[in-house]
Amino acid sequence: MDTAPADAARRPQAIVVMGTAGSGKTTVAALLAGRLQAAFAEGDDFHTPANVAKMAAGRPLDDDDRRPWLREIRDWLAEELGAGRTAVVPCSALRREYRDILRTAGRRGSDDVRFVHLTGSYDLLRERIQGRAGHFMKPAMLDSQLATLEPLQDDEPGIGVDVTPRPAEIVDEILRRLGAPGPQTLLR
Repeated sequence: MDTAPADAARRPQAIVVMGTAGSGKTTVAALLAGRLQAAFAEGDDFHTPANVAKMAAGRPLDDDDRRPWLREIRDWLAEELGAGRTAVVPCSALRREYRDILRTAGRRGSDDVRFVHLTGSYDLLRERIQGRAGHFMKPAMLDSQLATLEPLQDDEPGIGVDVTPRPAEIVDEILRRLGAPGPQTLLR
């Protein structure tokens, strides 16, 4: 994992807010996009109806389910970057293989696509999942996600951030660690 190179702060970025269910990906990503005046898309909206039905039935997705979903997110990120816009999307991106697919949205050899891994204790994540009404992700699936999780490696462009603080404080920490105090930095 690394911090943003100085020249990266001047060009549009695709920021993937990753982590397990209950980590607050959507909340943090939406706040981050707002602070950066960036494009935002909900990663779950890229799932096929079959994927949503499978998860709602309490069955974890397999790699064959995930790959088309990840390619859809990648294509959206590439479109935003191609149009010169910074974009933020929440996406579990639990395995390096998945992140490698998402990274192809950027220019080859660049850090146009960066990851923010939201981390928290098992108890906190489970408590948050149990508190959600009407979401397709069931609390029992957290164990499956944690078993699948491959944390960011040192050679991957991104940072890890604890989700214990309030969402606004988490976003402040992300911006500080990415070297981006506000929209003017990443967008110009």
